[in-house]
Amino acid sequence: MTAQEIRQSFLDFFNSKQHAFIPSSPIVVKDDPTLMFINAGMNQFKDWFLGNAQAKHDRVCNSQKCLRVSGKHNDLEEVGVDTYHHTLFEMLGNWSFGDYFKEEAIEWAWEYLTKVCKIEPANLYVTVFEGADEDGLSMDQEAFNFWKKWIPEERILMGNKKDNFWEMGKSGPCGPCSEIHVDIRSAEEKAKIAGDQLVNQDHPQVIEVWNLVFMEYNRLADGSLQKLPAQHVDTGMGFERLAMVLQGKQSNYDTDVFTPLIREIEQQTGIKYGAAQESDIAIRVIADHIRAVSFAIADGQMPSNNGAGYVIRRILRRAIRYGYSKLNKNEAFIFHLVKVLVDQMGAFFPELLAQQALIEKVIQEEENSFLHTLSKGIDRFHQYITQHSELIIDGKFAFELFDTFGFPIDLTQLLAKEENRSINMEQFQEELAAQKTRSRAASAVDAGDWIMLHQGEGKFVGYDTLETETKVLRYRNVKSKDQNWIQIELENTPFYPEGGGQVGDVGVLVFGEEKLSVADTKKENGVILHFLKKMPQQIDSSVKAVVSGEKRKATAANHSATHLLHKALRTVLGTHVEQKGSLVGPNYLRFDFSHFQKVTEEELSKITEIVNEEILENYHLKEQRNAKIEDAKAMGAMALFGEKYGDRVRVIQFGESVELCGGIHVSSTAQIGKFVILSESAVASGVRRIEAVTHEKANELIDQELHLLQEIRDLLKNPKDLKKQLASVLTQNHELSKKLEALQKEKSQGLKQSLLGEIQAINGVNFLAKEIDLDAADAIKDLAFQLKEEIPNLFLALGATINAKPNLTLVISENLVEEKGWNAGKIIRDLAKEIQGGGGGQAFYATAGGNKVEGIPAALKKASDLLH
Repeated sequence: MTAQEIRQSFLDFFNSKQHAFIPSSPIVVKDDPTLMFINAGMNQFKDWFLGNAQAKHDRVCNSQKCLRVSGKHNDLEEVGVDTYHHTLFEMLGNWSFGDYFKEEAIEWAWEYLTKVCKIEPANLYVTVFEGADEDGLSMDQEAFNFWKKWIPEERILMGNKKDNFWEMGKSGPCGPCSEIHVDIRSAEEKAKIAGDQLVNQDHPQVIEVWNLVFMEYNRLADGSLQKLPAQHVDTGMGFERLAMVLQGKQSNYDTDVFTPLIREIEQQTGIKYGAAQESDIAIRVIADHIRAVSFAIADGQMPSNNGAGYVIRRILRRAIRYGYSKLNKNEAFIFHLVKVLVDQMGAFFPELLAQQALIEKVIQEEENSFLHTLSKGIDRFHQYITQHSELIIDGKFAFELFDTFGFPIDLTQLLAKEENRSINMEQFQEELAAQKTRSRAASAVDAGDWIMLHQGEGKFVGYDTLETETKVLRYRNVKSKDQNWIQIELENTPFYPEGGGQVGDVGVLVFGEEKLSVADTKKENGVILHFLKKMPQQIDSSVKAVVSGEKRKATAANHSATHLLHKALRTVLGTHVEQKGSLVGPNYLRFDFSHFQKVTEEELSKITEIVNEEILENYHLKEQRNAKIEDAKAMGAMALFGEKYGDRVRVIQFGESVELCGGIHVSSTAQIGKFVILSESAVASGVRRIEAVTHEKANELIDQELHLLQEIRDLLKNPKDLKKQLASVLTQNHELSKKLEALQKEKSQGLKQSLLGEIQAINGVNFLAKEIDLDAADAIKDLAFQLKEEIPNLFLALGATINAKPNLTLVISENLVEEKGWNAGKIIRDLAKEIQGGGGGQAFYATAGGNKVEGIPAALKKASDLLH
């Protein structure tokens, strides 16, 4: 079977078992602060498992895109090195929410693998949970008994807590699991050692292919277990591994999941897969990583310098590094693979096809940018080599290349080997470990168990009201970084939780006479969380929830303005424009969109004009809160890529602007007031950003600009033609600057002639240490290099005062650098101590600055002492 046929056979099989098909959710997680990326098929069903939302189906199946590159599930460094780890992979899964349990899950898994896939039963092994005394759990005898119906007991193996007890996290739903392993070794290898000896031993041909999780417990924050009110099944099967088994391959990369990509890499690089181990690893890395990066961009996550965007950039840069260092590619080529990927997977994942042009453009620009960065890193390495004669390179410097320039340590080691040097790897590892510790500490969150006060499911009522009488359903203590919070869930809440780009509401909760501020509102696993700094004294009493009306009003104006802006952008720039991110708060709005060039001033002016015209039209809000998704799309509603929509959606319409949106909006566009663009800039490759203000902030800005304009008029004596007068002033300033520059050059030339007469010959070195009267760093550098060109064997130290600060310049002829081992960069750091400063540079030229002007003579004397 082809990969596409395998995927479809799985879905068809479970459809025959009355499982509803649920499409894959985007891999970038937007409403769960505990996750950055979807890393398991069950992630999109967390609310159902946790009981925070009613399951829409008792049985479901799907093929979920997963990304494992951060946190607990981090396989990145193994990817490409072996044949079965991946960053992005598909997880085939079937789920039961309080319906069937172990018996059916085991029977159907066996039926699918042996009857549909026709895997030889003798090649299969299964594991069951052996129990854990610390949790008071005995061996999973129930699963063992069900497995005995299908497989001989000698191929049912006991698994420990690490392998056979699945947990969502430090707390939450969990339970024993049964793994299914397949042995695809040759008959000769099987004769040498039995497969049961290699299960869970990281053997590349004895692999886990499916995991059946029997979710029946809830792990509390104190580590104890309690029974869930219902039993669930959560299974996950590696699609790529299954394809390897069914297609008779020994590597995932030899299946048709990857071979089209590998063929294209061969075409682009001229290097055959299978020619050498190093190039094979590089080809596997690139074939894997193009999938992860392409799907992330399609789902709305652009490469960036923080958060999820940094992870995606890191993956792409790892691929570029391998192409550069192992496949000799110093120009962009990875973006050419996108078309191959779209041809392979675009039918099942239409987001790839729809976003193909953007994905290609973003990857190409990221490649060009990082190749330039790599070149700078290599220059930095050679600069270090020039300045340091030690045979062992500082591990901290190697980490700097890794952290700043994205150099893998093996590339730095290769560069070092070419210079007959080595790296202090102990120092490097210490720096790497320290960085990981800082990262973990920054993201650590310690959440206590929920304290239940009342049963029920919290509801949002904030579309219709800013305040309501309600009660607390449950609360918990949460520690994050250096802050402690009380998180509260209310039965009914008018507080809008952060989401869809809109910030969370703030306000107060009133418990009788006690009034407590709500600092933020967020949503986690379907639960609306209200953040308080202290515990209410009467938390079990009735509570009045009141949203800050002023901030809500300003936020709503900005949010509605983004909808009008989106439509205006598509009108002026073209229908290729799509929203790629937003931030909507009370003070301003930020809107990111796909566009491949800078928006011109004329275009910005037209966009502003259209938005303000729409505001003046005073379009009233047309809202449908429970529209069918098909009806909404038929209306022309804009659905954002990377968002997960249910069967029912909320539609927001202002005039011809129609979007799917769950946020807060004005009741009519006139309430937005004035719309003013603050800036337009690049965010990432192929993505632009507009920042703007509305409402009172726009009026404040206009008043400030008018006041500034009047101040400028006053400074220029209120000319009739302000623009003409300002241009005249700028012209005069430019002419004066040119005259000043000419005077500096004339002064420098006169100084040069004077200095030539002061140079002394000391032990074969032409030496001068002198404090000079030049107050421009460029002029001093130019003077120093002129002297260096004219005078051989030169050792020149110049001191000067620039803007009331001391400056030192040191120039040494290249032949002296070689013959005497002098290094200007090192020497000047010592001289700079006299001026209470620091500096550096190259072996033949260096500069320093400081804070002690009166220390210049002492610094020059110290330079002179080197030759005496």
